[in-house]
Amino acid sequence: MSTPFPFTAVVGQDDLRLALLLNAVSPAVGGVLVRGEKGTAKSTAVRALASLMPQVDVVSGCRFSCDPGSPDPACPDGPHAPGAFESRPARMVELPVGASEDRLVGALDIERALAEGVKAFEPGLLADAHRGILYVDEVNLLHDHLVDLLLDAAAMGASYVEREGVSVRHAAKFLLVGTMNPEEGELRPQLLDRFGLTVEVAASREPEQRVEVVRRRLAYDDDPAGFAARWAEEEAAVRARIVAARELLPSVRLGDGALRQIAATCAAFEVDGMRADIVMARTATALAAWAGRTDVLAEDVRQAALLALPHRRRRNPFDAPGLDEDKLDQTLEEFSGEDDEDPDPDGPGGGGGQPPQGDGDPQGGDTGASPEAGEGGEPQPSGAGAGEQAPARAAEPFRAKVLSVPGIGEGAAGRRSRARTEHGRTTGARRPQGTLTKLHLAATVQAAAPHQRARGRSGPGLVVRRDDLRQATREGREGNLVLFVVDASGSMAARQRMSAVKGAVLSLLLDAYQRRDKVGLVTFRGKDAQVALPPTSSVDTAAARLESLPTGGRTPLAAGLLRAHEVLRVERLRDPARRALVVVVTDGRATGGPEPVALAGRAARLFAAEGIASVVVDCESGPVRLGLAGQLAGELGGTAVTLDELRADSIAGLVKDVQRRAA
Repeated sequence: MSTPFPFTAVVGQDDLRLALLLNAVSPAVGGVLVRGEKGTAKSTAVRALASLMPQVDVVSGCRFSCDPGSPDPACPDGPHAPGAFESRPARMVELPVGASEDRLVGALDIERALAEGVKAFEPGLLADAHRGILYVDEVNLLHDHLVDLLLDAAAMGASYVEREGVSVRHAAKFLLVGTMNPEEGELRPQLLDRFGLTVEVAASREPEQRVEVVRRRLAYDDDPAGFAARWAEEEAAVRARIVAARELLPSVRLGDGALRQIAATCAAFEVDGMRADIVMARTATALAAWAGRTDVLAEDVRQAALLALPHRRRRNPFDAPGLDEDKLDQTLEEFSGEDDEDPDPDGPGGGGGQPPQGDGDPQGGDTGASPEAGEGGEPQPSGAGAGEQAPARAAEPFRAKVLSVPGIGEGAAGRRSRARTEHGRTTGARRPQGTLTKLHLAATVQAAAPHQRARGRSGPGLVVRRDDLRQATREGREGNLVLFVVDASGSMAARQRMSAVKGAVLSLLLDAYQRRDKVGLVTFRGKDAQVALPPTSSVDTAAARLESLPTGGRTPLAAGLLRAHEVLRVERLRDPARRALVVVVTDGRATGGPEPVALAGRAARLFAAEGIASVVVDCESGPVRLGLAGQLAGELGGTAVTLDELRADSIAGLVKDVQRRAA
């Protein structure tokens, strides 16, 4: 087994380390979600936490880690005889993003269950993580069906495995820790709320601290065991402090004044539900215990709010995470009570509830970015150039109707178009290819029935062989790629038009976030076209790119179509099963270069030849209309709609109607 990087050797990242330690002190806090750019020690710190966790007592021989003091009466390995137990380190179980359902919840031997009536069950990762840590790296990329299983287990504290009426249940209470890079997409709101705390991390901009990070990492890579030995004393001290804080935790008093501050803070930031209040109370209590105190102070409540509220105050994915700390301080001051005062606020343990003094303010303060920098640190244009207008602001996003691609696909699991998937309604049966995952009971019985006499059946049980088993084929929903090709030339520069276009794209992106789709944006203006938004599910990045989109210049329509075609070609190589829908927003004019109209027509016919679903939003205005957008739609093999139909929530419905007519 490889030697993990010592937790105490992690440089900086004070909030990250504090959030993990608070969960080690009080697992009831509810876990940690770590958000941040790549290469910021997210996974290193999480994996290092396991060595600091106190040991757990388990029933000897139990595969489900039952507590000998109160064993699970429904444990599949039970009933357990009293007295036999052993101590072992708490487990850190990693859930791979591409894990199967059976790997997560466990596998039931269907053949033995049908033929012998035996519940032969192989535990999964949820069983391994019981009374330990379940870690999901890149948790925002986890498939929806695995997210659903995690939500069920987190809500009930148990895992259920159901296979055609045969059921197995076992306890599954674990500390959920996830890491993610927001650039790769956001997390589903239901799972986001299940994390007790959230931390934003970023690499330090201080040269000395970066030097120390490199120095320690190189030393660890050269001699992991020797490096860990040099930090053994610090590790032991933190481990002892965790044990002491756990013992002190039941004695910590959460006074009425602190409770009022917690309730007032959650109300002031308009968080949904009551989970935030409960998590803040548990976090503030753990902070006091970590500091060696038996009273919760206002500083503890403040730090608890900074850790527990940023991810709960977001109303939609366009909202940036973080808290207004001035508003937080004002609320705490307004509802301060006498029972929260303490003549020695630092107390034993170095301040307890005081926020750690890190290198930045990951909760939403000043990050040092220049006013010209957009999200992701990309420079934005400082002014409009020749023939270019300043970017128009996007209209208010709206709730989009369901948009779908015709036919039945086999793409990534999602919530939009019809597809053959592992989840959904049963549509038929087939022989299993590899491991049987979804049994079609009626087809299996039908296949086995003619052979019962030849197999010597004498009792009531059905004699089932491997060749009789049938896999259920199911139809569910897939995620799609919606690629917008937007004319940003001078003929489209009317601000109300671009505002409506941007609002529609943002609305469909919000819908795509909810339905697990990808959305991309290609713009064309002047002499060329560019990919303003590569196919993504990251709504934060999308909003910034759309807001900064300028207009003006000629109309290189062919260049826009060819660039969109190239984007789709690359995406097919990356994800060949994901189907695309192209939405071209233009007045149909093509100017600039030799034979611009003919070249645009040839580019459009590439889409028609490959059967790519498309719709053209006609932005032509004025009393005299040339109908060029309609001609473009005909060459694309799609349908044209007018700009008026783009407003409000009509565009998604129109695309749906167009695709239904095309089917």
